[in-house]
Amino acid sequence: VDGKIAGAFTLSDKIREESYEAVKKLKDRGIKVFMLTGDSQEVAKWVAEELGIDDYFAQVLPDKKAEKIEYLKENGYKVAMVGDGINDAPALVTADVGIAIGAGTDVAIESADVILVKNDPRDVPKVIELSRKTYSKMVQNLWWAAGYNVVTIPLAAGVLHNFGVILPPWIGALVMSLSTVIVALNAQTLRKYEPKEVQIMEKRQLVTDPVCGMKIAPETAYSKLEHEARTVYFCSQHCEEEFKKNPRKYMKKI
Repeated sequence: VDGKIAGAFTLSDKIREESYEAVKKLKDRGIKVFMLTGDSQEVAKWVAEELGIDDYFAQVLPDKKAEKIEYLKENGYKVAMVGDGINDAPALVTADVGIAIGAGTDVAIESADVILVKNDPRDVPKVIELSRKTYSKMVQNLWWAAGYNVVTIPLAAGVLHNFGVILPPWIGALVMSLSTVIVALNAQTLRKYEPKEVQIMEKRQLVTDPVCGMKIAPETAYSKLEHEARTVYFCSQHCEEEFKKNPRKYMKKI
């Protein structure tokens, strides 16, 4: 106004609470987490540090996301891409496994290998854990069936006939049916499977910038001040300066 700055607006996306738990679960399972975003380097760095993400690619144009996936694959990674928009479709197709959020666009859903019904990032580690559990059950059943048949088929064929050991056909049929029942019961245990709950990462305990109301982690805050025996955290220089002008006004918001 009249050549002077009268005010300033700061816009920021709020990080979903579920994202903290999702990233922690993935990392606890030995999965390296990357972030692909079109945001600036500064924003990407802040989000990555806030969530504990291993690495990130910032300022990535929509048509370049697939190239980043190829880059990771060329470096020996098995890549699972999670996305929900039209811009994510090429990357979902390029990844070894494409995971689409159910609330995403039709293009993303059609391009994915796995579709999450709910719009909850915590379902990503659940799907991975369930797939590993399913594969483990499959291996168990294969080993059981193979070992079982290696023993019973020769007996049914009369291999030990000279030693007086004979397996009557009706017993062979009963034993074979029993094998099938055991495999089916073992597979049914997956219905009772519940993913393990994990503690939320410490960075989830956020503080509020009293000026703009933004939630921030103390360790990644722009600055902090001691006022009336309390520590106040700020997300930017602007918020810090505004607070200093009228501390009493903003202390009421804490």
